[in-house]
Amino acid sequence: MASEKTHSNKDNLEVLYEDNHIIIVNKRPGDIVQGDKTGDKPLSEVVKSFLKEKYNKPGNVYLGVVHRLDRPTSGIVLFSKTSKALPRLNKLFQYKDAQKTYWAVVKNPPPKEHDRLTHFMKRNPKQNKSYANIKEVADSKKAILEYRLLKKLDNYYLLEVDLETGRHHQIRSQLSAIGCPIKGDLKYGFDRSNKDASIHLHARELKFEHPVKKIPIHVTAPPPKDPLWDACL
Repeated sequence: MASEKTHSNKDNLEVLYEDNHIIIVNKRPGDIVQGDKTGDKPLSEVVKSFLKEKYNKPGNVYLGVVHRLDRPTSGIVLFSKTSKALPRLNKLFQYKDAQKTYWAVVKNPPPKEHDRLTHFMKRNPKQNKSYANIKEVADSKKAILEYRLLKKLDNYYLLEVDLETGRHHQIRSQLSAIGCPIKGDLKYGFDRSNKDASIHLHARELKFEHPVKKIPIHVTAPPPKDPLWDACL
């Protein structure tokens, strides 16, 4: 797969892959993918500015948001550059034809080195939190992920997580439910926050078929630069 890696120093944007139809970037923890009530500049606008400048585009730049990552999470975010590609990409994600792999650094050893977790997630919008239940409860949605222990660090454990479903805060909630809250994730049971308000959850890999070219795309994102993530590599 041909890919072009570019850096935009102006906005510290790391582009992992780009062609005429799509652009894939490595989101930093703390960036928001789309605008919210904070009024902070979202990643979507940063990418638009990057494209406008790179190609000297007059007027508005088209950019479609295909999926999101939680604000404290880092890693791969895919955007559509054309209205032709967007509905096809949406369908890929809707029908789980895009394979997403995450890295999570947790404090406690998981109960098993490799397991498939099934919970029923119930979201509490007021708390902006999702609860993982063993049995089905009212208004819950089935959530499935598979994890494996990749590495034992000095004080932590690196897990690789493959998502089968895409629920709100799914990885954070399901790992917390098995006694493995993610480092820095106060909301889901870790005992202290990271200094930069990030959590050690990173969207590491994305595999899918290109919506127009019909070729396989496989992108890997390096984790943020910090001593703990460095130890994972």
